[in-house]
Amino acid sequence: MPLKVLEATVSSFDGVFEKFRSEAAKNKANLILFLADKDPATSLSWCPDCVRAEPVICKKLEASSDDIALLRAYVGDRQTWRNPKHPWRVEPRFMLTGVPTLIHWDNDTVKGRLEDYEAHLENKIETLVEK
Repeated sequence: MPLKVLEATVSSFDGVFEKFRSEAAKNKANLILFLADKDPATSLSWCPDCVRAEPVICKKLEASSDDIALLRAYVGDRQTWRNPKHPWRVEPRFMLTGVPTLIHWDNDTVKGRLEDYEAHLENKIETLVEK
């Protein structure tokens, strides 16, 4: 099974992240994708960049024959995300400034990242996975 997907919210992140970390050595690449929540009225993310990037990222990762773990971490609704004290904005490991953000996690640290303005670019996704 090349792509293994875990999902977390702000409130469930710590437990899911521990599982993600404990299984990291089994994978060629471990990625965290920070995304905006989906709007219940439309079933789409409230963030247009997330709507654009998520399918490109998933398609690229699903096409790989390598074992890859992807943790989808949902930042919350727009109001929650806009709070400058959002936990993932101030968390020293992540220091998020925008969504989507795709992080390559290796040896308990950020090995590389794609910010919101570049997370949809296939060549950059490929380069990040290969780091």
